[in-house]
Amino acid sequence: MNQIKEPTGMELLYGREEIARAVRAMGARIDADYAGKVSENSRLLVLGVLNGAFVFMADLIREITVPLEVDFIRLSSYEDGDKSSREVVLLKAPERPVESRHVLVVEDIADCGLTLRWLLGYLGQKGPASVRTAVCVDKRERREAHVSLDYTAFVQEGGFLVGYGLDYARSYRGLDGIYRLLF
Repeated sequence: MNQIKEPTGMELLYGREEIARAVRAMGARIDADYAGKVSENSRLLVLGVLNGAFVFMADLIREITVPLEVDFIRLSSYEDGDKSSREVVLLKAPERPVESRHVLVVEDIADCGLTLRWLLGYLGQKGPASVRTAVCVDKRERREAHVSLDYTAFVQEGGFLVGYGLDYARSYRGLDGIYRLLF
């Protein structure tokens, strides 16, 4: 078992107002891209990746005006701390059908990319009409797998980020901004 390092502090990267502006802009782009493609009879399936995406997703769906439906998937690829186990485990499958649907995957962070690549492959096997991604933070420091990110609120090169749903060792999710932990 890895020893979890305790942070010595944190640095605010994005505050509540900046996040709200970015989410509002993303919602407008999503509306424009799905206008005419979805309807009350064929709603956009917004699929949140638990646990981290729930805060971002809640704000994002309030900014999207096209008809949508919400579902969740839960995956695991991290041990308790900050290291990827490099193995993706499906803990909760979507309950709503994916076949022939436009699917928007909502993720808190794209880090090494392995989990998102796995998820896009998993969904692709289910026969969706399309799959796009909406990511709060595109963090490129440890990117190992190329993944297509259609909507990104923020790009951050490095550091361990917490807040606004992002956690470190299951802590810090409730912060209303996004912070870089200092070690």
